[in-house]
Amino acid sequence: MKKTIQAATAVAALLVPMAVSAAEAAHAPGEKKTLIDTYIEGGWVMHVLLVCSIAMVWLIIDIWMRTNRPKMTPPEDVTTAQELFRAGDYVGAYQAMKAGISPFAEVVRAGLGSVGHGKDATEEALYSTVDKINSTLQTRINYLSVIGVCAPMIGLLGTVGGMKGAFGSLGSTGLSGGVGELAGHIGEVLVATATGLLVAIPAFAAFYFLRNKLQGAIHHLQETSERLFRNAPYEYLQNTDVGQEETYAALPNWIDAPEG
Repeated sequence: MKKTIQAATAVAALLVPMAVSAAEAAHAPGEKKTLIDTYIEGGWVMHVLLVCSIAMVWLIIDIWMRTNRPKMTPPEDVTTAQELFRAGDYVGAYQAMKAGISPFAEVVRAGLGSVGHGKDATEEALYSTVDKINSTLQTRINYLSVIGVCAPMIGLLGTVGGMKGAFGSLGSTGLSGGVGELAGHIGEVLVATATGLLVAIPAFAAFYFLRNKLQGAIHHLQETSERLFRNAPYEYLQNTDVGQEETYAALPNWIDAPEG
């Protein structure tokens, strides 16, 4: 996690100055202006856009790693589950999946926890767990869409504020400073808009790409999990508690427990 955040910060630190470099090119060749100077001229919204760019890069790296098939459905977890299922050791399979941290282990563990209640209950547990994993990851991906929508508007907000100041100055001094000076002020405030677009474009591209990547990984996860339970002997597992977890549902306290 720490390395992911560091990588996101480094990439974002390179990403934002790319947007302001165009503004430097507009100045006269003899005029020296650094990226930091242009960044500062973009106004306070540049700080917000920098945070958005860091969040965007972090989300892309994090979601990419989470939606990899070996991460969603680790081959070692699949092999362990298959071997224990072949041996009929469903209790051992449950314990092995309980020790795992992958989405595949979570799905199989949910299925084994309901296997004593029949095929329908088992499949429902599988599907609901897959849906929960899909929903959690899809929520992360949706944040990229939020960044893609908000970044241009944040940049436009900075541009409008800068334009207000530029035209306010024009109104008080007239054209005595020359049209070139006014054009220079307008070029400076457009840095915020350019930066917002630079953040939004890769955010939207990553949103659609990672959304499709997630669907492929979820389909593979569900198919691999269902294959384990395809020929499960539900008639022999009826009313068994494979999970051996503590239960809290007891007889109502107004009913006498059977003796013996």
